Amino acid sequence: MDDTELRRHLTEGRTIAVVGMSRSPAKAAHRVPAFLIRAGYDVVPVNPFADEILDRPCHAGLADVPGHIDIVDVFRPSDDALAVVEDAVRRRQERGDVRLIWLQLGIANEHARELAAEAGIPFIQDRCMAVEIPRLFPDGVPS
Repeated sequence: MDDTELRRHLTEGRTIAVVGMSRSPAKAAHRVPAFLIRAGYDVVPVNPFADEILDRPCHAGLADVPGHIDIVDVFRPSDDALAVVEDAVRRRQERGDVRLIWLQLGIANEHARELAAEAGIPFIQDRCMAVEIPRLFPDGVPS
């Protein structure tokens, strides 16, 4: 995906479901969503083992998230990414949302990428939003 398309997704997609969001401030799965909130995104935690993270209610899975999701941001091991992408594809088929799937830095799964492509969902893997957003929007993300 080129930078122009990525900027468009990150400008138009304001609601991000973070699968595997952590309660621990020491983990990237906590720090990156906190950065996204500060950048003006509506972050929805998806973690079946927490009731609330960063003062936001958690949901057990993507199917449990009410409302609209623009971006699914994945903080799960690479081997678990396929199941998350399957859930995202199912959600898009049922609800018509999920415009982008993003696997964070260090997370990659080619089967998941192929499944997203077959479903027509743009897919990014092994990249960090907290690195890419400041690079693409040095003056801040337009709202």
